[in-house]
Amino acid sequence: MSNVETPQTGSLKDQARGEQTDSDKKAKTRRPANTAFRQQRLKAWQPILTPRSVLPIFFVFGVIFAPIGGLLLWASSQVQEISIDYSECAQKAPSYPVSIADRVKSSFKSSTGQSTPTWERRTENGTTICRLSFEVPDDLGPPVFLYYRLTNFYQNHRRYVKSLDIDQLKGKAVDNKTIDGGSCDPLKLDPTGKAYYPCGLIANSQFNDTIHSPELLSDLDPTVYFMTNKGIAWDSDKELIKTTQYKPWEVVPPPNWHDRYPNGYIDGIPDLHEDEDFMVWMRTAALPAFTKLSRRNDSVSMKAGSYRLDIEDRFPVTEYGGTKSILISTRTVIGGQNPFMGIAYVVVGGICVLLGALFTLAHLVRPRKLGDHTYLTWNNEQESTVIATGRNDRFGPHAH
Repeated sequence: MSNVETPQTGSLKDQARGEQTDSDKKAKTRRPANTAFRQQRLKAWQPILTPRSVLPIFFVFGVIFAPIGGLLLWASSQVQEISIDYSECAQKAPSYPVSIADRVKSSFKSSTGQSTPTWERRTENGTTICRLSFEVPDDLGPPVFLYYRLTNFYQNHRRYVKSLDIDQLKGKAVDNKTIDGGSCDPLKLDPTGKAYYPCGLIANSQFNDTIHSPELLSDLDPTVYFMTNKGIAWDSDKELIKTTQYKPWEVVPPPNWHDRYPNGYIDGIPDLHEDEDFMVWMRTAALPAFTKLSRRNDSVSMKAGSYRLDIEDRFPVTEYGGTKSILISTRTVIGGQNPFMGIAYVVVGGICVLLGALFTLAHLVRPRKLGDHTYLTWNNEQESTVIATGRNDRFGPHAH
């Protein structure tokens, strides 16, 4: 009997599967899809810049920017304020009032004469008190803001900015080992091994002059113009800084907080969640000269008259060549007094109008024909091109 070959069904299936796999491999490609976007066939429009289309743009920008700048300058001029530098009050002020006209800057609407501001130094319970007397010729506010201003104080220094512990500020009882290995250098632990709370250079150097509310001097008893330190911090800072979970015996105050807590935290740890002065200080400034909000009054106007302001002078500035001042100010829709933005808008608007006028004059005096082929570079080649490039025009002037 002859042997009949039967078809191998298994091998046929494998072959078909292999052919399908090969076809799948061939279908895969790195070529981008045939779409207008992937193949860079999107429709495009490029404007043709002509004097008729460009010159009006300069005047439009000038007409827009200059009036806006004028409005910003006007709004800035509506801010009324007075600034008094008391940096050397503890060293140079006598025990009786003396004039400090050269240390005062003011901006008020009223043009009436003002009495010369004075300062004097007093001592109460071992604390130096700097008493400032000044006149407010116009009613201010509300609201009325009281700032302190420091100069030559580099809060933006890299080592200073990073010298704090965020978890500690969030209220967590961070252990001493973690603090010692953290970013609060060089103020991490005291000599006994306890952690500083709050640790770091920023907290330790907090501005600690106590600025009291101004008093309006009248024929009768002085009237206090009450200003509060509530509402001076950012909401984001209030959400970040929380009440601590530390026990009073677990931590110690920073070295420069000794006057506030001479016996440590025996009487209780401060609630930094309620200390908005601390929050304002912990938001570091970007420049070495800065102002920080200290007090405010949002409901009662500051009446015109003569005022007296007492400041407990503790924060040293002469050691590092800086200054400190108090600033009493109002605000407008653009904030405090700052003419920079208005000046910038006016300058930009003026430059646009000037350029527009110059280009218009040039176009009228020496107009240029659009699409003139004589301006093409190959129609303006100089004879020196052969010398400069080493090429010779062997094929005649029309070979180009």
